[in-house]
Amino acid sequence: MKDTSHHDDKIAKMTFASVYPHYVTKVEKKERSKAELHEVISWLTGFSEQQIQQHIDNKSTFEDFFASAILHPNAHLITGSICGYKIQEITNPLTQQVRYLDKLVDELAKGKKMDKILRK
Repeated sequence: MKDTSHHDDKIAKMTFASVYPHYVTKVEKKERSKAELHEVISWLTGFSEQQIQQHIDNKSTFEDFFASAILHPNAHLITGSICGYKIQEITNPLTQQVRYLDKLVDELAKGKKMDKILRK
């Protein structure tokens, strides 16, 4: 995939707090819970409930959000397409991490079983 620096910069400067409500709406529309969303976010990032809330309250950029995350060792198993891009072909690490999160939220909203989402 050919990433443009403009696209990567836009993602890096976007705040987690600005996207989070969309994640909540997306999963709740499909009868999944906010608790399940937090479980997915925690699995990927290693963040506790309190840390997730701090990132929302602090309006952390995705750059700051993922800089303080401890990515799950199985995150590389998240594959497929999101927004027309194959996740495994994204060359910018931050953009790839954000797309990992997007993919997990999509899988949750599509009703996938939690064990499969969490790559167990």
